[in-house]
Order: sequence, then structure tokens, then C-alpha cells
Amino acid sequence: MSLGRPVKQAIAAVVGGVLVIVGVVLLVLPGPGLLLVLAGLIVLASQFPALERFVDPVRDRAMQAAEQSVAGPLRIAGSVLAGLALIAAGVVWGVVRSLPFSGWSTGTSLILSGLILFTLLIWSYRRVHARRTAMPEE
Repeated sequence: MSLGRPVKQAIAAVVGGVLVIVGVVLLVLPGPGLLLVLAGLIVLASQFPALERFVDPVRDRAMQAAEQSVAGPLRIAGSVLAGLALIAAGVVWGVVRSLPFSGWSTGTSLILSGLILFTLLIWSYRRVHARRTAMPEE
């Protein structure tokens, strides 16, 4: 009996679940929350095909949200602060043993989430900037 499939499903469930949870949190905080939800859904749908029906509607809305997330300097600054807060929280959770669920497994998840937020923020900015430069001036 091969443990490959159950292990892949478990990893996809954890990674996809973390991305979806952080994305949902970022729906109310500054940051590209829907892009993280989309990334989580894509990871989950790779192992759980029943979730594929949610990917396209979320993708459409996430692309709109990506453009809005870099619409102004205040939104960009808020997203950067949220990413820095996630990374700082990850370090704190990795170092301080008295916190609930303390340790580097939780800390690494938070740090990775912050890095993913920065990656998505940069991607969103470049996508919007490329679209604006491609559009002819009126």
C-alpha cells in the first residue's frame, strides 16, 4: 500500500487550508485576501476535485480585488504593514514558547503567509501597472 496519495492530500489540505484562512483574514485586513483564497482553492482542488467549481468565480473576483488592492498608496502601505505583521508574528510564535501553538511550525506558516502576501502584492502591482501602460491615453 502506497502512502503517497494520502500524504499528498494531507499536505494539500494543510497548505491550501492555511492559504484560505489567511486569505479570509485578509479580506477584512489590508492585503490581497481573495488572491490567497484563490491560491488555497487551487491547491485544495488539485487533490479534491469537488472544489474545482469554486475556482473560476473566485478567480474572477480575485482579479478585480487585485487591481483594487494596489489602487492607491494607502492600500499598498496597509498591505505592506500586514505582511510585516505576519512575518513578525511568525518570528514571535517561533521564539516565545508560552504562546498557544508556539513553535516554528506555526511561526513558519505565518512567515510564509507574509511572504506570499508580498509576492501577491508585487504581482498585483505589476499587473495593474502593465495594464495601465498598455492602455492608450485619451
